[in-house]
Amino acid sequence: MVTFGLVGTLGTVITFAGANLMRTWFWDSPMIGVVLPTMTATLVSYLLNRRWTFKNTDSDGSRREMAVFFALNGVGMVIQTLCMGFRSYSLHLDGAVSYNVAMVVGTLLGAVFRYWSYRKWVFIPVGV
Repeated sequence: MVTFGLVGTLGTVITFAGANLMRTWFWDSPMIGVVLPTMTATLVSYLLNRRWTFKNTDSDGSRREMAVFFALNGVGMVIQTLCMGFRSYSLHLDGAVSYNVAMVVGTLLGAVFRYWSYRKWVFIPVGV
């Protein structure tokens, strides 16, 4: 679980830095500003989780594993994006603090879902 947390922390840094960079300099859309950095973090997370966090699980890094991993991350990204959409379009908030609060809430909810789903459907322990 510690390695999962470290990989998650790196993914979070990539997501937050990328989202804030996009919000500040490149993109005015809070939704796209979350999606693109999250996709980058997802790729990095897959590679590190496969080679480090879940290296002792019974898996060959198959296409099925990758497809399920990225599909589940898509669900996690939807969770993050819904939090950002709620902040932006329901609460009509616009500012750095509310942006980052929505990112924190979305990231935490997405992380809980991802950890549970990876253990259940992607990186299955040996002998199960």
